[in-house]
Amino acid sequence: MIIKPKVRGFICTTTHPVGCEANVRRQIAYTQAKGTIENGPKKVLVIGASTGYGLASRIATAFGSGAATIGVFFEKPSSETKTGSAGWYNSAAFDKAAKEAGLYAKSVNGDAFSHECRAKVIELIKQDLGQIDLVVYSLASPVRKMPDTGEVVRSALKPIGEVYTSTAIDTNKDQIITATVEPANEEEIQSTITVMGGQDWELWMGALRDAGVLADGAKSVAYSYIGTDLTWPIYWHGTLGRAKEDLDRAATAIRGDLAAKGGTAHVAVLKSVVTQASSAIPVMPLYIFGSSLMKSSSASFFWMKLSTDSIWRALMRLWAERPEPSARVALPRSMPCLVRMARTAMVPLR
Repeated sequence: MIIKPKVRGFICTTTHPVGCEANVRRQIAYTQAKGTIENGPKKVLVIGASTGYGLASRIATAFGSGAATIGVFFEKPSSETKTGSAGWYNSAAFDKAAKEAGLYAKSVNGDAFSHECRAKVIELIKQDLGQIDLVVYSLASPVRKMPDTGEVVRSALKPIGEVYTSTAIDTNKDQIITATVEPANEEEIQSTITVMGGQDWELWMGALRDAGVLADGAKSVAYSYIGTDLTWPIYWHGTLGRAKEDLDRAATAIRGDLAAKGGTAHVAVLKSVVTQASSAIPVMPLYIFGSSLMKSSSASFFWMKLSTDSIWRALMRLWAERPEPSARVALPRSMPCLVRMARTAMVPLR
């Protein structure tokens, strides 16, 4: 098969397995160059492990801490006429590299929102690892099929309370335009919380706890982003922000549950990276256009380094027990960003 780029909107719908493997191996090499995570995790479950921060988490724990990893994702394999998804090739490349390094790595391709997927993962943990000491929750999905009713709930990336207008890019016409997004109604707000909030994280942690596969002192982490003034109306002050607030609520509940056996849970506030998931946010395509002005090789390395380095530092802080008592793991940032975070009471200045 000759693979050629096919673009729909602002997303390239074709992927190249060789390029995906090269990207994964560059992240692995970068991780190995950082050294080891002292007393880091050894048996890790990554929920949402095929791209972005989830993939970076799997690479950082495996090649930075020598951890056995199980990755959960929902990706499309290739066919005779179509390429697979980038996440499919990323995961295949990770499994290959882990095997070469003598590291345990198994992947589960399925709907992470379903009870069936949780049961399959729990059985795999019992069979191969016994228990796990770190759970990374890094799902990014626009829809969620409710596990009990089968209802399909869709998120809506919209502002709340007022119309949002911003400069954007129309990639079909190669034009800079003014885009307007109508505010979300209450149903859309609640649906976004249901899909992108902390409910499913809680379901996973409860199922793992009840199955007895969480080790004493087990930790869990989910990821969030605050961003700049430019994205606040559509992100933090919008429906996504409400979902992230629910993620904080879930972290507090999970942390209280894990504390009985010396465990903890946190939301790590990381830097923004350009991924297919983040590019769905209305203002993001213009950022992507800006990054494309860089040479392609340097741009890809820049985003790779940013995601892997952020995860590396978050894990170092998590295992050093520095986050307590805050629910969030704050990474070093510029002073203007720290001031914004303090104003929104997201992370205490310490």
